[in-house]
Amino acid sequence: MNILIIGDIVGTSGVNKVKEILPKIIKEEKIDFVIANGENSADGMGITSKIFKELILAGVNVITMGNHTWGKKDIFNIIDNKNIIRPANYPKDVVGKGYGIYECKDKKIAVINLIGRASMNVLSENPFIIANDIVDKIKDDVDVIIVDFHAEATAEKIAMGYYLDGKVTCVFGTHTHVATADETILENGTAYITDIGMTGPKKSVIGMDVEASIKRFVTTLPEKYKVSQDQEIICNGCILKLNSESCRAEKIVRIKL
Repeated sequence: MNILIIGDIVGTSGVNKVKEILPKIIKEEKIDFVIANGENSADGMGITSKIFKELILAGVNVITMGNHTWGKKDIFNIIDNKNIIRPANYPKDVVGKGYGIYECKDKKIAVINLIGRASMNVLSENPFIIANDIVDKIKDDVDVIIVDFHAEATAEKIAMGYYLDGKVTCVFGTHTHVATADETILENGTAYITDIGMTGPKKSVIGMDVEASIKRFVTTLPEKYKVSQDQEIICNGCILKLNSESCRAEKIVRIKL
């Protein structure tokens, strides 16, 4: 089984890139299931019903979110759809689901979305405790468990990888938009990578306009962020290769298209 994971989609250009290349990747790499982080897909902050539908029609099976989950009010029209999940460690009773279970090739795949607490400025519960509770709840009912840990601190992500090693199939990091070169299979069998990067404009500061970003750092004034208009669009992510019988991770491969 081959699972494609697409890094944080930024703006219209990122969405269009996914729509353009995803059918080809699915065919060439024999992809069975697709996960994409969509929390920056609507003008760099949030997601809309229209974008959600476009990504699903393009071949994405489940969309994960993060600290910009509520960036667009339109999300409340789709938040209960089974194909979109938000961080599971948001406060109790927040609308939406923190994980979903999906069928693929006679197997059941669970996808869990979590958000970090280090330097995220988001009210959330302990992601480690919530992750453990969910895994304990579903482990006997699914064949594959994949975790999108949307977090700023690399240390927090790495710790989560080791914490869940042997309990889940894969832990991948999102949010920082810069792909890390540490993809590996941990000693107890969990595939891991600290950050899978982004899908969006190449000449940018994590997807945002370069000049606006520099002005914020130089002047410390609240210059409004806007998505870079660079025409060269990159797609970062990874392909997770699982044993078709045991569903154990055999390989995790970074991609950049």
